Amino acid sequence: MFRKYLITGAAGFIGSNFVHYLYRHHKDIEVTVLDKMGYSASPLNIKDFQQYPGFTFVQGDICDPVAVQTAMQGAQVVVNFAAETAVDRSIDNANSFLKTDIAGVHTLLQEARRQKQLQRFIQISTDEVYGHVLEGSFHETSELKPRNPYAASKLGGDRLAYSFFVTYGLPVIVTRASNNYGPRAYLEKVIPLFITNLIDGQQVPVYGEGKQIRDWLFVEDHCSAVDLLVDHGVNGEVYNIGGEQELTNMELTGRILRMMGKDKSAIKFVQDRPGHDFRYSLDCSKMRKLGWKQRYTVDEGLEQTIAWYRDNEHWWRPIKENMDNRYLAGFWGDKK
Repeated sequence: MFRKYLITGAAGFIGSNFVHYLYRHHKDIEVTVLDKMGYSASPLNIKDFQQYPGFTFVQGDICDPVAVQTAMQGAQVVVNFAAETAVDRSIDNANSFLKTDIAGVHTLLQEARRQKQLQRFIQISTDEVYGHVLEGSFHETSELKPRNPYAASKLGGDRLAYSFFVTYGLPVIVTRASNNYGPRAYLEKVIPLFITNLIDGQQVPVYGEGKQIRDWLFVEDHCSAVDLLVDHGVNGEVYNIGGEQELTNMELTGRILRMMGKDKSAIKFVQDRPGHDFRYSLDCSKMRKLGWKQRYTVDEGLEQTIAWYRDNEHWWRPIKENMDNRYLAGFWGDKK
């Protein structure tokens, strides 16, 4: 069955992996990517897509109604990965997060209402909208208590999308995923930052004492879940997508060091992030009822990720040379 997709933010990390996933697993598709090519986007991702039949790139902002109308024309499925995502940046300055993650989502939803052929609109949210949890796991019906500006802005887009389902009958699904990792992740994210620092012989900055706990989801598993929801999700529903593999930040750091032949002397403990969430944990039983399950263990995913960054220095080296240097040594400064 022929299907036309609009994937926003696909010059970035998860979106680019999703486009590759679509073309590997589906025939008779056309994909349009809408991306403003901001700091976390890579032109090499768009260049990679040129090999695929029926691919179109529209450079533009999801806050721009004209760009959105152009890109969404004829789309049957819209998946919105476009977002400002760095928690540290949101604490430093939240303005762009409010614009992209809320106003941008509204622009997409407004245009989606005008597209009569639209069959599915998937809003990619985050587990951070729940806040943190010390025991147990979040279910889709858990209380929503975001604790930083990034999470609050994502919640705004999350609930706005749901409101368009209730008010206008738009075929919306919302997903909330745990921490993604894998190829093509922007270097501000902890795993690619640590890998590339270690390749360059630099230390890796660990916030506080490294006791925070995160659930890690390999990006390929995230892509397979979103793809499944396009055909089998229920409109108006929220779905948790997690790796269900929790590690403290120190445990994660230790695994990366071991895989890359380094020892603990490569660790630099730095000032902790303000209001740092302690633990995220998702219950994914709702997704499992649809037949989805994770394929990758953390070790398998990390090995693939490390290999990709080692083999693709041409992709990340220009990014690293131009990125915010605060990330290289610890965003909030040396430990006090």
